[in-house]
Amino acid sequence: MIPIPSGVRVWIATGHTDMRRGMNSLALLVQEAFKRDPHGGDLYVFRGKSGKLIKILWHDGLLGMSLYAKRLERGRFLWPSPADGVLTITPAQLGYLLEGIGRYP
Repeated sequence: MIPIPSGVRVWIATGHTDMRRGMNSLALLVQEAFKRDPHGGDLYVFRGKSGKLIKILWHDGLLGMSLYAKRLERGRFLWPSPADGVLTITPAQLGYLLEGIGRYP
């Protein structure tokens, strides 16, 4: 589990993201699409087109940027539609998502 400090916001990129993107490319996406600073300490969550893979971008404010990935063996992550825009969720909701609670077959 990612050690999320209190006060950190979790942003969801609605729709799907090209999962070939790496840390720098996702950080640029945060700047351009979210109009946010990827080095500000918030977490940014992206889902691939198949729905089986998510990536989380996080800059901890001290040591640098991290990129986490989680792939489901069965099912897909539930995800908001692109029409919903950029959404925020709580760290607890992110925990549920990572545990696979928010998935469908």
